[in-house]
Amino acid sequence: MKHTGWRKPTPGLGVAEQLAQAGERVAIPKTRAFVALKRVGAHIGLKAGDMMLLDTLGAFTQAQDWEEGQRPIVWASNAYLMEQTGFSLSALKRHARRLAEIGVISFQDSPNGKRWGRRDAEGRIVEAYGFDLSPLSARVEEFEGLHTELQAERELCQRLKRQITVARRMIRARIEAALSSALRGPWRQFTGLFEELLDRLPHRHEASEQLVRLLTWFKELQERVEAAYLKATGAVKPVESTGNNDTQVMEKTQEMNPREVISEPHILITNQLDPVTSNSSEKEEAAGVVPNAPPEERVDRELEDWVAEVRKKRTALDLPTIMQACPEFASWARNLGGFLKDWGDLHRVAGQLRPMIGISEHAWNVAQDRMGTQVATAAFALVFEKHSAGEVASPGGYLRGMVEKAGAGELHLERSFYGRLSGQAA
Repeated sequence: MKHTGWRKPTPGLGVAEQLAQAGERVAIPKTRAFVALKRVGAHIGLKAGDMMLLDTLGAFTQAQDWEEGQRPIVWASNAYLMEQTGFSLSALKRHARRLAEIGVISFQDSPNGKRWGRRDAEGRIVEAYGFDLSPLSARVEEFEGLHTELQAERELCQRLKRQITVARRMIRARIEAALSSALRGPWRQFTGLFEELLDRLPHRHEASEQLVRLLTWFKELQERVEAAYLKATGAVKPVESTGNNDTQVMEKTQEMNPREVISEPHILITNQLDPVTSNSSEKEEAAGVVPNAPPEERVDRELEDWVAEVRKKRTALDLPTIMQACPEFASWARNLGGFLKDWGDLHRVAGQLRPMIGISEHAWNVAQDRMGTQVATAAFALVFEKHSAGEVASPGGYLRGMVEKAGAGELHLERSFYGRLSGQAA
């Protein structure tokens, strides 16, 4: 972007001007451009006020402004835009700046900063300075592709949430059946772990990556609960027939149907069973892991080891957590990289944003070498967010300090991210 001396240039404004030049080379109907943007506006960081201002600007453009070789430039005054939107001058400037930084409009500035323009007899813009909407034309295909990806993501999330619902209802039904029948087993431990998983169910901003991890944990717990339930019921000997119309109780319980669980939990009738009757060989088989220890203690130790491993996995940072904890970084990342599917996408965007906050290539390479690509990317996201919020004056120095902490084993990124999430909730 040409520096006029009165508007401070930024990387975001430079990108917006490049998009405007690209938009001038294509012909995109205004309706298509606005529909494509509105479908993904919230995802790329646009607020309701941003969209109101953009709609107001779009109303000034004409069909021929969106043809190839033309630019839809709006030179309405601040006073008129304030009257149409109800914004104060500071709010108007803030929304316009965000639209430009996100790459939706560009500023076509005159040397003195005044907006003006004129059209010829056919209504085509001959010369104009003001708000340039050409970046919309350049990004239509990007926004349409992003919308398709978001739709697929939503459908996948819905399927995963349905599977999680089935798994947790089956877990709850088995645990309740075991407790009501006083069956032997680590049901308290299972209940505690189940409640922890329920607490981690996302209420909003869920992503398929996060839901896949949750479904895996629910499935693992379901298998453990099912195995313990079958062992507790299958270890009981059948009741001997008395010769009358009595029938024997089957050792193996029926498999549960998810549809039955959703409508009405299946509870095994065990009034004919003796849950505390078992022989020594059955106890040894149930214990299994630590010889010469009491059977209950061996089962508890095995379960505790598994629970500890699951909890350790849960402390690892995932992409949705980083994006939610660092909204400013997320907005810039999506603006540059579109829909971010994995850590590779995030790492690529971090490399693009690095010069923007003054982190040298050498410092970035050192961070990746010593911390690993994934941890370095998460650390960069945190540094970018803190710098944007005015919490960090020297991003390069702060990143070097994180590298030193990592080398000493004192870096706990997950605490920083979850701390920021807690602050947002408060």
